Amino acid sequence: MSAFFRHLSLRELAAAAFAIFALWMAGQVPSVEIAWVIALLTLTIYLFAFEVVSVDVAAITIMVLLGLSTLFAPLMGLEAGLVPMKQLYEGFSSNAVISIIAVMIIGAGLDKTGIMTRVAGFIMRIGGSSEARIIPLISGTVGGISSFMQNVGAAALFLPVVSRISARTRLPMSRLLMPMGFCAILGGTITMVGSSPLILLNDLLLTLNQALPAGEAPMRTFRLFDVAPVGIALLLTGIVYFVLFGRFVLPSRGTELIEASDPSQYYGETYGFSDFSVHEVRVPPGSPLVGTSVDGMERRWHVRAVAIEKGDGVRLGAAGVDRSLGIEAGTFLGLLGGKEQFDTFAAENGVEVRPEAEVFAEALSPAKAGIAEIVIPPGSKLVGKSARDVWMRKVYGLSVLAIRRGDETLTFRTGGVRDMPFKPGDALVVHTTWLDLTRIEKDRDFVVVTTEYPHEELRPHKVPMALLFFAITLALVLIGHVMLSVALLTGALGMILTGVLSIEEAYEAVSWKTVFLLASLIPLGLAVESSGTAIWIADQTLAALGHLPDWVIQAAVAVLATFFTLIMSNVGATVLLVPLAVNIAYGIGASPAVFALTVAIATSNSFLIPTHQVNALIMGPGGYRVPDYMKAGGIMTVLFLIVSLAMLNLVFWSA
Repeated sequence: MSAFFRHLSLRELAAAAFAIFALWMAGQVPSVEIAWVIALLTLTIYLFAFEVVSVDVAAITIMVLLGLSTLFAPLMGLEAGLVPMKQLYEGFSSNAVISIIAVMIIGAGLDKTGIMTRVAGFIMRIGGSSEARIIPLISGTVGGISSFMQNVGAAALFLPVVSRISARTRLPMSRLLMPMGFCAILGGTITMVGSSPLILLNDLLLTLNQALPAGEAPMRTFRLFDVAPVGIALLLTGIVYFVLFGRFVLPSRGTELIEASDPSQYYGETYGFSDFSVHEVRVPPGSPLVGTSVDGMERRWHVRAVAIEKGDGVRLGAAGVDRSLGIEAGTFLGLLGGKEQFDTFAAENGVEVRPEAEVFAEALSPAKAGIAEIVIPPGSKLVGKSARDVWMRKVYGLSVLAIRRGDETLTFRTGGVRDMPFKPGDALVVHTTWLDLTRIEKDRDFVVVTTEYPHEELRPHKVPMALLFFAITLALVLIGHVMLSVALLTGALGMILTGVLSIEEAYEAVSWKTVFLLASLIPLGLAVESSGTAIWIADQTLAALGHLPDWVIQAAVAVLATFFTLIMSNVGATVLLVPLAVNIAYGIGASPAVFALTVAIATSNSFLIPTHQVNALIMGPGGYRVPDYMKAGGIMTVLFLIVSLAMLNLVFWSA
């Protein structure tokens, strides 16, 4: 028996444990409906925690199972489905989902005008090279921006900015990125549109109001800046924390991402390739290379082909060079490599080395191609795949030279770089054409860190229009006489109609994974409430807590939300826990709206491990390891709980 368990994976053991828990809970609950909802909740947590499938697929799976419960209701011992069919897809038309789509489009519009570049210049002008001045400027700016757009979007926008600042000030990226990332998360708590849980909260409260017992007063919803005192206090806490204690909790491994305007300097300082350069060679008849493929050449000699000319024109970039190309006599090759590796390659293969590039002089000039730094973000479809799996050079025009993961670096000269499956946060060093890099900037599977290269012009002449519609949006939100989604869509539509960005760019700006995740989880929250599951869990929680003070129970709710957001999405944690918190508040006579807000705020307390999208995004460029997050994030987690609970009770004590 022990041998059998040793052969089971952690995921399989967890699945068995979750199944046993669900079966045990089925015998504890008072009704069949609650038993099935508990089973679906257990399945949801398992799928999210162990990433059996991506979170959006997991959420859609749960939504479909809720829909099928109507068909199989008699077999499940139910009188009707767990969610009425007419309400199953209401999440896709909800105020929260439309608001998130609009926020993403507005953020893309502001970025397209070059406002972020101006912000970087301003920070460098007044911050100098002092870490104690740079950290508050970067972190405060990102925190402010993330209060009006998704925090992972704000962090992604600022990643190139921090890279540029690091390169010019010589401050390691590992000293700058974690404060920036943490404050991007904290900034999302300043307004009701700063994070998905807060956008979702008012919709959840309105839904819960419909199910209140007769005689209960409906819960009030929150206006745009109602949470500002709490969020500002949290953001200031994060900034002060890193200014005072950053030198003790932040790593400094020399992992700065130096701008790639000079490839030799870049490799010399960051990866030890001081002799790295581009070479042009011609393959003569009789060379051992004749009849081999690009893949065979690269595997043996650890040089990288970036351009080929076989008599049919220069092949370079996406769809130009791939590993299956055969090498013929008379072929010209543009190769990347160090001096020692290249000399060995040339001697063994008898190639004709050109002292200066002739065939590829224009194609490989600094104005057309060079070295760049990109990051694999959370949610990229490349996660779990290698460069070889996706034909990186042929499909994207990226020749991968090195991968940095935490403090580990794998380069093409040591082998294996093309076969390493990508993980969220991996920093890739690539050779590419600037045209391909410009195209990659629009691809949500990558975050381009390198910024100083010849690329398409931004639209600075559209800054007035972008700011105008941003101001109109804020005014509509503050007036409060229109739905949040209508106010935000006004700004998004205005930017599209005035040419700040095209409709295609607007579609590309939307993270459809987030949209489907949120919309698909809303029916589960409805099932938790309408089946009586939330009330039952609340009763059990109250019985376990006994007659403790209200603030202790509120703290327990915040800790529970913090735990849930570490193992699943903050949207999922909010949907699951807000009904629970509301019912607990009613049970003890506290403010249900404040308890619901406690959950929505606490689901941003995700610093302990790099499961939050922002933390996963910065892990590779910053060279961070999990212990770094536990060290810096552990203290931040405790500070977050203390400050948020204190401010919630101070600001909303009479709510």
